[in-house]
Amino acid sequence: MNMNNKQNYKLSRLWRIALQGLLILAIIVGVNLWRTRDASSGPAPALAATTLGGAHFDSNAHLGKPLFVHFWAEWCPICSLEEDNIQSLSKDYKMITVAMSSGDDEAVRAHMKQRGLSFKVINDESGQIAQEWGVHAVPATFVIDAAGEIRFVEMGYSSRLGLILRHWLTKKFAGKQSLQSSGKQSLQSSVRSLQ
Repeated sequence: MNMNNKQNYKLSRLWRIALQGLLILAIIVGVNLWRTRDASSGPAPALAATTLGGAHFDSNAHLGKPLFVHFWAEWCPICSLEEDNIQSLSKDYKMITVAMSSGDDEAVRAHMKQRGLSFKVINDESGQIAQEWGVHAVPATFVIDAAGEIRFVEMGYSSRLGLILRHWLTKKFAGKQSLQSSGKQSLQSSVRSLQ
């Protein structure tokens, strides 16, 4: 094999690897857009309720800084894998969690105690809050900006670093439309135009 053929082969191989990487990225983005298709976007729905600790929580009182709204369930194995990330983040960032369809207050308290969890929880025994937010599966995490706009929606497992990055991006680009929201709106517009 002469030198030119070797260089062409290496270049061709690099292009194939790059295209495969882009294809995988496109699939991941597409799946995430599909999973979050029903989730709330734009202004965050109002969230006012009493936490299991007895404190009143009102999302409108938390405007001014980004807020995590995390939906989870006692029966969800992925939520159990992610709970250490949520516990850790709740100490350093504004966060409220919503226990979706996880039983009565005592059942959720018992679960929290058994797992050694101390983050703020609103019990959504009936699933009404989850329905208002468009959450059909857990875990689901919303990152709300200082103005009360949803900037990111993640369904499924999220790493601590991934959530911190989304929080940072929310602070950094506050007031600008999120890439996820604009991508979701573009996809929805494309689908409507095909109908």
